Amino acid sequence: MSDKKQKQPKAGMDRRTFLKTAGVAAAGFTILPSYVVSGLGHRPPSDKLNIAGVGIGGRGGGVIKAVKSENIVALCDVDWEYAAELFDEFPRAKKFYDWREMFDKMAKEIDAVVVGTPDHSHAIVSINAMKLGKHVYCEKPLTHSVWESRQMTEMAQKYRVATQ
Repeated sequence: MSDKKQKQPKAGMDRRTFLKTAGVAAAGFTILPSYVVSGLGHRPPSDKLNIAGVGIGGRGGGVIKAVKSENIVALCDVDWEYAAELFDEFPRAKKFYDWREMFDKMAKEIDAVVVGTPDHSHAIVSINAMKLGKHVYCEKPLTHSVWESRQMTEMAQKYRVATQ
């Protein structure tokens, strides 16, 4: 055997390779769209829906509470005393007595509408929301008549909105 030392291959990677690999990985996380990393439990505020509630004093208030992980931007009820608890729970949401005024003033800020009004007014509120291109969740009974139900189905298809 010779007296010269033989170079042994290094185990693992050197510092330069590590830094380069780590830099590429970090850049990937900052460039990737949010839906790729959303499985990590982070959801950017821009991915939340802006929801309005109409008829929130009773059952509609329960539905709004169920979607409170989203942005509640507007609340509407004709009886503000009955709806006071929900108004207090969402102090940043704009408050309205009339859903038509709410739609006029807030249409550009709303993505979806929760309809919890008395049964006989479900269709009119829902159809007007769909005409504005808003997705709608409505409690049952959905409509007062078969004709109203057919109108809602046509509106959902025409304006390409999700309804439930």
